[in-house]
Amino acid sequence: MLLLGVDLGSSSVKASVIDGESGKCLATAFYPSQEMKIIALKPGWAEQDPETWWDNLKASIVDCTGQLGKRKNEIRAIGISYQMHGLVIVDTNLKLLRPSIIWCDSRAVSYGEKAFNDLGPDYCLSHLLNSPGNFTASKLAWVKENEMEIFSRIHKIMLPGDFIAMRMTGELMTSFTGLSEGIFWDFKNNSVSAELLNYYGYNPEIIPRQIPSFSVQGYLLKSVASEFGLPEGIPVSYRAGDQPNNALSLNVLEPGEVAATAGTSGVIYGVTGETKFDPQSRVNTFLHVNHSKDKQRLGVLLCINGTGILNSWLKHNTGNNLSYDEMNDLAGKVTPGSEGLAVLPFGNGSERMLGNRNIGARLSGLNFNTHTKAHLFRAAQEGIVFSFRYGLDIMKETGINPKVIRAGYANMFQSPVFREALSCITGVEIHLYNTDGSIGAARGAGIGCNYYKSEKEAFAGLNEVEITYPDKTRTDLYESAYSTWKKYLLSI
Repeated sequence: MLLLGVDLGSSSVKASVIDGESGKCLATAFYPSQEMKIIALKPGWAEQDPETWWDNLKASIVDCTGQLGKRKNEIRAIGISYQMHGLVIVDTNLKLLRPSIIWCDSRAVSYGEKAFNDLGPDYCLSHLLNSPGNFTASKLAWVKENEMEIFSRIHKIMLPGDFIAMRMTGELMTSFTGLSEGIFWDFKNNSVSAELLNYYGYNPEIIPRQIPSFSVQGYLLKSVASEFGLPEGIPVSYRAGDQPNNALSLNVLEPGEVAATAGTSGVIYGVTGETKFDPQSRVNTFLHVNHSKDKQRLGVLLCINGTGILNSWLKHNTGNNLSYDEMNDLAGKVTPGSEGLAVLPFGNGSERMLGNRNIGARLSGLNFNTHTKAHLFRAAQEGIVFSFRYGLDIMKETGINPKVIRAGYANMFQSPVFREALSCITGVEIHLYNTDGSIGAARGAGIGCNYYKSEKEAFAGLNEVEITYPDKTRTDLYESAYSTWKKYLLSI
């Protein structure tokens, strides 16, 4: 039996097909080859057209089915991973009413802050475990106030993965985990928050029917199956936001286990069995994919908006058409601390870790006679790593105190400079695995359709490919550089 997983990111859409028994990846593809465009009509805005998602998803799947040949008919389940916190809205004909307001759009910050104060910190933190902040519920408040005609025509609201599942199956649903990531979920009452809906003036009918992440959620339509080159009727049996799904892909399911990513954004995601929260909502708590009434599993998430996107910006704007490997090689020739050059990597919108402030990306200590692009490449990676350290110190207050961080061998974790710096500044081992979000979604599909009899069975073929240990001979260099970096951050 083969399993298909798709991972809808903000840069690209990736599809992978795995053999369910061995866990081996048999086909994989991503589209487009260049990053998908993020539309920013005003500073702090970030939108994408869901039809573009669909076109790239279709291209990725067709590429995979082409690689498989006749074996494509052995695909028996589909799983979906998607960029979190986005807002998609449709009318009664299930037609899009506007582009999606995606995760890094910061226009709704003031709406979330007002809701936090009006509903009261005690209510928000005890029931929602978060401030409404800049999440999906607050994004919808912006639409309600600024696009009243569009708001009046809303039939249902969705997260990005809900839209993809709807297009595949014709069924309009959302997940419990998805509602928690949109800050619609009342953790005390184990239901959609009536108080939040009432505060914002939302009709409860705009919330789709809710289903578990692991469950059969509809079947592939004949017309869509034809476009994909697949048999009709394949079940969609898993959906989850990209960070809970990344944790699943790394077999991070139990309290104390921690996963990380460093793609467009950077995330540390730790699993806990306790209902804890950051009083300032700088890190956020959501339902994890394997949460149930009988077994509480929550994910505590630190998100840094500007990680890989900073590295990408440098790649495209520093000339010479250097590859990422060449940039990493140059960065590796510079001493930790970048000879006093410090970079704050916060150029991709408001940062929750900084209290929803948008301070922009910044350079400090630049010396024209000392620093080269090699210093800039290292300082950028160190700035990202130092942001992880700063956020991890906040996470420790909620009980997340890792000894090991698991990650896929992808994106910035392919950089030796990045791995060494992160391991040294956190004192934590970095364990890398042969997996990614699309492979995780495929495994999730196998769990959701009951092909796997236990979660443990789903991780055949998940192999550790590299471990980075803290280098104690260089820790002091990183600690000194971090101290300088932190003082610069706190001065702003």
